[in-house]
Amino acid sequence: MALPPIRLEEPYSSRAVPPATARYWSWLFAAPESRDPLIGMYALGAEWRALIDPATEREPAGLKLAWWQEEIARLARGAPLHPITRFLAALPGAGRVDFSMLNASLEAAAGQISGAPLEHGSELEPHGAALWATPLMAAALLAQEPADESEQAVRRTVAALGAAQYLQESVADYRRGALRGRVIFPVDELLAAGIEDADLTAPSPPERLQAYLEGLRGRAARLFHAAAAGLPEAQRAPLRHLLVLAALGARHLRGGGQGGFRPGDLYQAWSTARRAARRVKKH
Repeated sequence: MALPPIRLEEPYSSRAVPPATARYWSWLFAAPESRDPLIGMYALGAEWRALIDPATEREPAGLKLAWWQEEIARLARGAPLHPITRFLAALPGAGRVDFSMLNASLEAAAGQISGAPLEHGSELEPHGAALWATPLMAAALLAQEPADESEQAVRRTVAALGAAQYLQESVADYRRGALRGRVIFPVDELLAAGIEDADLTAPSPPERLQAYLEGLRGRAARLFHAAAAGLPEAQRAPLRHLLVLAALGARHLRGGGQGGFRPGDLYQAWSTARRAARRVKKH
């Protein structure tokens, strides 16, 4: 007798994929085998995003993050307690995934919660990749058996995508953090650009900060392009949600990063996913 389908309970499923967001569209048009792993990892990401939000007090956030570190250890042992991690542990591919890989995200989150800025610009993209690429890679491993010849290429793809998403979010939200004493840009880059603390909290960014932010947008755009171009042909259909994330990320950069529903996002997501599926059928 077939087992009933697994469902991620509320409110975690709604927080995982807020309507009309890039995460929602990527999940909606994901391959069937990727949808449950994806929503599970997005749900974890939503919990951790709340902890690193500048509006969250550091001490409670640090305590909750320490609990999550313990919970990921329990998940890796196969004995999780939280509804999200229990959902992940019950997925068919859970036995082949080393969930301790998620500690990279938690370590990056701990650094961000501490409020200590990165020292060097070379740390910026690895920090973003650790924060947001690691759950995407875990979702990919949950969805399918890893292929030796393409796993490293998939890892490079998700690393580029996670770094691009982090840069994009940093450009859009840097002022909220700065007003609460958090500087999310590397110290050496700010010094080189002549950017001061008052520039980061100003209602309108001065010219030198605008130039720096534009440079970050350019870096994010190149990373989104690299993510889309680097996904192996054999993985473009089963992991088409990664292509959707890259396409929407690049689109939002061009559109100025404004929030809210964008009617064109639906078509962009659908057409990107459809092209990925059709290319495989042709081969």
